[in-house]
Amino acid sequence: MQTNRKFRLVDTIYLVMMVLPIVAGIVLNVLTKPVSEGVSITGARIFFTIPMPLQDLPVTEAQINSALVMITLLFFCLYLTHGLTEKCERKRQHLAELIVEKVDALVTENMGDYFIGFAPFIIAVIALSAFSSLLSLCGLFPPTSDINVVGGWAVLVFGLITYYKLKCGPLNYLKGFTEPVAVLTPINIVSELATPVSMAFRHYGNVLSGSVISVLLATALSGLSSLLLSWLPGFLADIPLFQIGIPAVLSIYFDIFSGCLQAFIFAMLTMVYVGGGFDLDLYKQRKARKAQKIKTNSMEE
Repeated sequence: MQTNRKFRLVDTIYLVMMVLPIVAGIVLNVLTKPVSEGVSITGARIFFTIPMPLQDLPVTEAQINSALVMITLLFFCLYLTHGLTEKCERKRQHLAELIVEKVDALVTENMGDYFIGFAPFIIAVIALSAFSSLLSLCGLFPPTSDINVVGGWAVLVFGLITYYKLKCGPLNYLKGFTEPVAVLTPINIVSELATPVSMAFRHYGNVLSGSVISVLLATALSGLSSLLLSWLPGFLADIPLFQIGIPAVLSIYFDIFSGCLQAFIFAMLTMVYVGGGFDLDLYKQRKARKAQKIKTNSMEE
């Protein structure tokens, strides 16, 4: 009995800590957001700036909200994995195992068995991106609407792409810029450098455009209500009739479907670029030559 109470207590703590960061973000947003009239479309607000030797570091709304999402995901994972058993007795364990199986299958299908260790990274990218975009449903600034956030993700992915290309040998990496013909080398270099730029702007642009369109449509519907109901007496003229239900339906696409879709696309591009830039057979041949060289040197000594 006491063990069950401790188990439920830990579950309660995890559930509270999942919700608490979002509630804290909403409270912070209400207390710090300036009052504005009409349509207001702005970027991430700067809360404070940390002095640095080369350049000051601004702490923005996007960074704070990203941290809140990561805390929420941390306790969500702890909740799913709390009390795991061999027989899989709880529904949460079924959900956790289903997520692991689907992500492992997705990574294996798009990257191969060699990259099965990428599964935690891929699901982390999907979850962080999707939950960050869904913050707009709570009235918070979605971090994916800040080019600095998604730009950082794209640079990280670009580093992974370059790392796995270099695993096949620096000369092979440089040789790739001359294929199929040497005259295309400048274009291949530009294409390589454009990879993180295109990934960042694709994700950022789609999420931001959805937020902007939602605000504009809500404002337009409010004006339409005032125009058509202005002849009614008293408070009836102020009822935002066309804002009831319609923005919620529109947000299903702009906030939920589009946000989750862009998270999936970003993860797919990560798998395609990393897996496509790594030649496993060439890597094995290079590794075998190195092993043979070491063996030959040791025999000569």
